Amino acid sequence: MITHFDHVTIVVTDVARAKSFFALLGFEEDKSVVITGEVFSDYMGVGNIEAEHHTLVLSGSSPRLEVQLLKYLNPSPIDHPALTTLRSIGFNHICFAVDDLDQQLEAITAGGFKARNKVMDFHDRKLVFLEGPDGITVELAQWNQG
Repeated sequence: MITHFDHVTIVVTDVARAKSFFALLGFEEDKSVVITGEVFSDYMGVGNIEAEHHTLVLSGSSPRLEVQLLKYLNPSPIDHPALTTLRSIGFNHICFAVDDLDQQLEAITAGGFKARNKVMDFHDRKLVFLEGPDGITVELAQWNQG
């Protein structure tokens, strides 16, 4: 039985920008290592892997919630030309619940990031898509009180 969502891993090219984005959502760096060698190559299915692995943790979350950032040093990462197209098959986006969407959106835009759309109301929530680091889509959701 699943007990909770643990982490999401995102391949990025600009670690500092990605950390900046997730810091605006309340994530703090917990660990930073370089993964390399046969054990990691076998586990990841990526030959000759060498990558920076940064673990970001949502401050105050219980259970623990992580965003893991990977920056490939070897081999080179593969571009995903349809990443921003939300009709592509496969992983689409991640959504974080927030207590004040307008305040969070203001912080995100003040931090140099953009919303992909206008805030909308849907299924008892206010929702907005954000342009995250390296083109990933992150959604914020504020549940209506009532």
